[in-house]
Amino acid sequence: MSTLLSDWRVVFSSAIFLRVGMFYYGLYQDAHSPMKYTDIDYYVFTDAARFIAHGRSPYARDTYRYTPLLAWLLLPTAWQSWWFSFGKVVFAAGDIVAGWLIVLVLRSSAGMTTERAVRFASIWLLNPMVATISTRGSSEGLLGVMVIALLWAVTQKKIVLAGVLLGLAVHFKIYPFIYAPAIIWWLDDEHIGNKGSHKEDGGDTLPQRLIIFFNSARITLAVTALSAFILLNLSMYTFSSPSVATESRLESIAFFPQLFLSAFAIPLALAKRDLPSTMLAQTFAFVTFNKVCTSQYFLWYMVFLPFYLPKSLLLEKPSLGGLAGAYWILTQAAWLQQGYELEFLGNSTFIPGLWVSSLLFFLVNVWILGIVVSDVASKGDEKVSS
Repeated sequence: MSTLLSDWRVVFSSAIFLRVGMFYYGLYQDAHSPMKYTDIDYYVFTDAARFIAHGRSPYARDTYRYTPLLAWLLLPTAWQSWWFSFGKVVFAAGDIVAGWLIVLVLRSSAGMTTERAVRFASIWLLNPMVATISTRGSSEGLLGVMVIALLWAVTQKKIVLAGVLLGLAVHFKIYPFIYAPAIIWWLDDEHIGNKGSHKEDGGDTLPQRLIIFFNSARITLAVTALSAFILLNLSMYTFSSPSVATESRLESIAFFPQLFLSAFAIPLALAKRDLPSTMLAQTFAFVTFNKVCTSQYFLWYMVFLPFYLPKSLLLEKPSLGGLAGAYWILTQAAWLQQGYELEFLGNSTFIPGLWVSSLLFFLVNVWILGIVVSDVASKGDEKVSS
């Protein structure tokens, strides 16, 4: 089995066949079952594309809250009925491209052989949860491509490209902005190869430290990312619709720990030790403390698992890894079961079922987040001491 998972032909062909099989199974279930396989958001995407095809704004479709780029990408779904599933094919293909990029990053940055890189990339490529979500019509696979391409560009010191990809990813879905502090903090002179430069703590005065901190790579990334984000938003301005901020003070307070952890504390503490694992921890914290939670969000951090797991405590101690995985799956299953009864069967499961299952799932995620953060920190200390 290990040999098979190391062969890129086997892994990538299996990943494709897995998605083809689930795609056709979804068509069958949609045609014969009252419970549809296709995600409700996919109908929102395709309706928005249909509005564009008729010369109207995609935001004429109620609940469409995404970039017009997504609706334009799915424009073929409005041509003929048999083109309706075009978007699912695009999203599933995104999974495969993201897997290929994972292999590239593991080979170039982690120094892995192709065989070992493919083995860890299979965590994403052969994950049935990832394949199911994409073939149901969720666009998270495309976001995975953008985020891993961003990581590749940063580690390859392609700063302008990295800035453009960061601006595009934030435009596509706002949460990737949390990676900006981690990348900025990582881009010190040591990581970008300016060996003759001073260390950031080497300045005697605050102005000197600021001059050392604002190196060319950091300035270039910030300018290009901000420019790409602004240009994309301005170019899409004609599609925008007025929105009203309705968050209450309580909701804003609840949002604070999510932002503090994912955009400040974690990147500041870990980014210079291990950038890919830091991005995993940031995303895990963002999703765990988010006020809204769906299974699609789990893909946001799953795409980083191949970078963290190779040297992780979860693999070094199989008992801990197995326990963490079992707790995560079981509490998620309980949470999904309560959500199914509420949403599909119409049963009021808010108290105690949904509340208790949500609390347990949250606590398990916080525990796993603690393991990841302490793991990355300790591995970074070992690297520094050696």
